[in-house]
Amino acid sequence: MAGTAATLRLSHHLRHLATRATMPPPFTPRLIGAPNTLEHRVYIEQNGSVVSSFHDVPLFADQSNGILNMIVEIPRWTNAKMEISKEEFLNPIKQDTKKNRLRFVRNCFPHHGYIWNYGAFPQTWEDPNVTHAETKAKGDNDPLDVCEIGEQVGYIGQVKQVKVLGIMALLDEGETDWKVIVVDVHDPLAPKLNDIEDVERHLPGLIRATNEWFRIYKIPDGKGENTFAFSGEAKNKKYATEIIHECHEAWRRLISGETDAKTPSYDISIRNLTVGGIGAVSPNDPTYTNIPPDTRLPPAPIDPSINKWFYISSVTV
Repeated sequence: MAGTAATLRLSHHLRHLATRATMPPPFTPRLIGAPNTLEHRVYIEQNGSVVSSFHDVPLFADQSNGILNMIVEIPRWTNAKMEISKEEFLNPIKQDTKKNRLRFVRNCFPHHGYIWNYGAFPQTWEDPNVTHAETKAKGDNDPLDVCEIGEQVGYIGQVKQVKVLGIMALLDEGETDWKVIVVDVHDPLAPKLNDIEDVERHLPGLIRATNEWFRIYKIPDGKGENTFAFSGEAKNKKYATEIIHECHEAWRRLISGETDAKTPSYDISIRNLTVGGIGAVSPNDPTYTNIPPDTRLPPAPIDPSINKWFYISSVTV
C-alpha cells in the first residue's frame, strides 16, 4: 500500500508540473570531450547544475499559450547523428554509433545534412508496447522527434521554445516514428505560422522536402526508401498536439514506475534531479559529482567523404 501511495503522489506531482504555465529557468549545455569522438557528450545544465535532458527539462514552457520546450540534438546543415542517450545517467546527448563507429547522415542532393534544427521533446516517450490505431505500428522507444523550421541555426543542447504546427508519421522498420513540425516562437515568421497549411503558404516546398528527406536519407547506406503512414501527409496542429499529450502520458507512466523502464527492450535510465520517484538522484550521489566539467575541446577531424553528395535516382521530382 505504501508503494501505491507513493506512486499516486508522484503521479499528482507530475500532472502538476505538466499544467504549470511558467517559463523555465535558463538551460545551457555542458560539453565534454571533443566533438566527432566516441567520448563526446553534451549535458544540459539548469542554473549550473546538470539535469536529465530526457526527464528534467519540462515539456511545457507555457502550456496556456501552447509553447513547448524542444531540445536541439542536431543543428541544421550538420551531419553528425546526435541523440539523447536514453540509457546513460542523466541522458546526455551523444553521437549515435554502429559497430562502434560514429554515424553521420549522408548528403542526398539537393539536401545537405539535416534540413531543419532536429531534436526531441523532453518528457515524451513513444511506448513500444502501444500500437497506434491509425499507423498500425508500435512506438519506437524514443522521445518524440522534432523538426524546427525557423531561420536560426541552433546548437547542440539548446532548449528552444517552440509552437507546434503539424506532424508526420514515418514508418521506420515497422515502428511509428513521429516527426513533429514546429517553429521557434522567436522566429520572424512565427506569428504567421499557426498550423500546417501556413507552412506551405509561407515556406513553399518545405513540407515536400521534409517528406523527401526522410524517405531517401538511408539509401546511400544501402537501405531502401522509408515509408509513411497517411500517404506521407502532414497532419495538422490538433492531431500533433494529441500525439504529444499521448507520449507525455506514456513518459509519466515510465517515470512513475507504472511501466518498467528496465525491461530489456527499453533499457532506459529514469534518473533525474527534479521529478523524483524511484529515479530520484541526490546532488551528493558520487555518480553525479563525478560528471566532468565543461571542456570545450575542438572537434576531431572527420572523413572527408562525409561531405560527399549522393544523387538518388528514385527521387520523385
